[in-house]
Formats: sequence, structure tokens, C-alpha cells
Amino acid sequence: MRRTHWGRWIGVAFILLWTLIPIYWTINTSLQTDAQVTSRPANYLPPTPTLQNYAALLTADTDTAQAMRASIMNIVIECLAATIVTVLLSTLAAYAFARMRFRGRQVLFYAVLATMAFPAYTTLIPIYKIMSWLGLVNTYTGIVLVYVSGFLPLATWILYNYMSSLPRSIEEAATVDGASRLKVLWHVVVPLARPGIVSTAIITFLFAWGQFLFPLVLSSDLSTEPLTVAIAALQGRHTVPFSLMSAAGVLAIAIPAVIALLLNRYIVSGLLAGSVK
Repeated sequence: MRRTHWGRWIGVAFILLWTLIPIYWTINTSLQTDAQVTSRPANYLPPTPTLQNYAALLTADTDTAQAMRASIMNIVIECLAATIVTVLLSTLAAYAFARMRFRGRQVLFYAVLATMAFPAYTTLIPIYKIMSWLGLVNTYTGIVLVYVSGFLPLATWILYNYMSSLPRSIEEAATVDGASRLKVLWHVVVPLARPGIVSTAIITFLFAWGQFLFPLVLSSDLSTEPLTVAIAALQGRHTVPFSLMSAAGVLAIAIPAVIALLLNRYIVSGLLAGSVK
């Protein structure tokens, strides 16, 4: 038992170090100048901590700062729009699969789930051709549609499991009182499924925030370029501004990190509540 106990703590410590050391090193680098970052030996603590890199990205009147501020606004708009549309459509789809009986329901449901087994990047070229043909490259609409198409199967599966665990008696009582399907969904099912809906929205937002390759291909200018793509654009042909890129990386992980820390219990409770019928 003692060996098992120590082995568990060693495993936890290894996972924490594996996860936190890169984050610490990014923060450490962001608080140094380029000269300090490239000095030897490496500085494991900032010799003279400075916020000039963050100021250069957020408050300076330069092309880089303007591009960074625009990319932050872009990623917020794209992630919020994708989350709202995905949650709305997945709620309707999950309710239909969980409660309604129609021809081909099982086949259609498993077909939706099967799309999660395919690597998303195998569809990159066809999606780009479709978006280019529709004139949706470098538009919020094109990026949001791609996000929704990628996140919808997982969101539908999460909410399907949650709605399947809800008691039917309340819905049947509302139906007896004359409520339509939509009224039952909006006034009965949605309030009961709120924890699952909230967790689905958080997961969708975090997934959308971490996207890189699809927005890299679908947005080639500042009008729609999100923060994750703008960070890669900071690298020059002959120089790499490590401190500036690290500061941008800290800004990129700040919002999802805060969301994950503050709303972690909602994510866990929402996912586990639908796992037990």
C-alpha cells in the first residue's frame, strides 16, 4: 500500500512538472528583455522583471501592437459566435436524438458521432476550396462555420447523454397540459439541462480558442486573424523575438486559464451528471 501511495504522488508530481514548467518558462521569458533571454547561462528567474513586452503588445502605437489588439478582438468574436451557434444547434439535435422517434434516427446519430473519429486536418483542403468558392475566406462567417462543423458532433454527444438521463415524467406532464415540443424543450428541458449546456459551452469556447491551423488557412489578413495566428506572425525571417512572443503566449493562455480555473466545477459536474441514469 505504501509503495502504491508513493507511486501515485510521484506520478502526480511528474504530470504537474510536465505541465507547469513550460508555462513557467514562458512567463519567465516574457518578463525579460531579448538580451537577457539569449544570455548564457540561462536566467531561471528574471534578473530585472519588466512589463515592457506586454506594453509593446497592448498599449504601444505600433503596427505590431495594433495587429495584436485586432487579433484579440477577432478571437473573442469568433469563439463567442462559434460557441453560441454550436450550443444552440447541439441542444436541438441532442433533444431530437434523445426524445423523438423518427426513421433513421440511430443511423443518423451514429453517423454524426463517427465524424469525430476522422482527423480534422484531413478535411482542411476541401474546406478551404468550399469556403473559397462561397467567398467566405477572410470572413468571420467562414471561420465560425468551420468551428461549428467541427465542434457540433462532440457537443451533441455530451448533451445527448445529459438529456437521456433526465426524467421523462416532467416532459410528459407538460405535454398533457398542452405544451408543444418547442415549449417543452425551452421551458422544461433547457432549465433541467442547464449544467450540461454550460459545460458544453465552456468546452466549445476553449476548443475554439485553441484553434490554429484552420484559422491560419482561412484568414490571411488582420480582418479575421485570431490571436493564435498573430503570435506566429511575430517571428521574423532572420530574428525571433522570444520575449515578445512569450508575452503574447501568456496573453493567449490567460483567458482560457482563468475560465478553466473558475468554472472547472461546472465543467466536471456538467459532464458527469449525464453519465449516470
